[in-house]
Amino acid sequence: MTAERTPETYECAAATGTEPESVLLPGHDVPLGRYTTVRRLLPQWPRRMVGAWCFVDHFGPDDVRGRPGMQVPPHPHTGLQTVTWLVEGEILHRDSLGNAQTIVPGQLNLMTAGHGIAHSEQSPPEHPAVMHGLQLWVALPEEARHGEPRFEHHAALPSLRDGDVTVTVVVGELGPARSPALVHTPLLGAEVVFHGPGRHRLPVDPAFETAVLVMSGAARVADVPLSPGALLYLGQGRSDLVLEADAPARLFLLGGEPFEEPLVMWWNFVGRSHEEIVRARADWMRDAGFDADGGHPTRFGTVGSCDEGPLPAPEMPTVRLKARDRHGRVHT
Repeated sequence: MTAERTPETYECAAATGTEPESVLLPGHDVPLGRYTTVRRLLPQWPRRMVGAWCFVDHFGPDDVRGRPGMQVPPHPHTGLQTVTWLVEGEILHRDSLGNAQTIVPGQLNLMTAGHGIAHSEQSPPEHPAVMHGLQLWVALPEEARHGEPRFEHHAALPSLRDGDVTVTVVVGELGPARSPALVHTPLLGAEVVFHGPGRHRLPVDPAFETAVLVMSGAARVADVPLSPGALLYLGQGRSDLVLEADAPARLFLLGGEPFEEPLVMWWNFVGRSHEEIVRARADWMRDAGFDADGGHPTRFGTVGSCDEGPLPAPEMPTVRLKARDRHGRVHT
């Protein structure tokens, strides 16, 4: 996902002093395609990443009865993994490797872009009445980001039950539960569902940065009230996390070892320099058929059986894109 036509350039202000105990980061609405608006929770100016998680969009719950639902035409990615997690609805993923995979709630689509891939995400013509979920990106480290693209679909994921609380491990491991998803840095993504009022103490790795968002309902996380539309960043050094809810609620936990490599994020590309982004854009415009020089698709390939044509890349910004670390400090 995430193929907005006027992408933001994420250049965070440099951090000073020590990490705060916790920071509540309100999201902001971003139109995605013609029919969907998402709440963008990462990246933000005060907080660029959580571990290798570098991008979080929360969409819905939206009533899509009589509407197209999600319709994101073919678009490219480099240097990242996309994680799609649905609570309600149905999305058909197609990619330039030839995969066509429908995802429904409780299943995981994980796409590894490597040096380049293209995909589309569309609600089928006959789709459920409500669409609700998350789209997340994971930055690939240097040793993995030039590799071959890959797609995984996991129809079943491990879960833990504690009274009226269910924890599903989407990525990484939590206690005895380990996700089958292949990632390239120490990482955790887990859904926590309160089926009724309750309190749950969740073990976390103190070496990890940790953050929590609420998808539905309301909760208290480390004594901080949290509702949909914001991300609570909790820093490092915690060995557990107390979650509480007075009624049914659905949360998502993010964690990971701090990602130290400076990144350039622009449109759908994650790279390390301005020149890399320029090259990726030019390759996509050629492969998608927008450039006059033509030629056969090479880097990104084509997405077959998609009703919509590929998205053109936006024009490059007039300023030079700068690589920044997770604190927002510029690296040259």
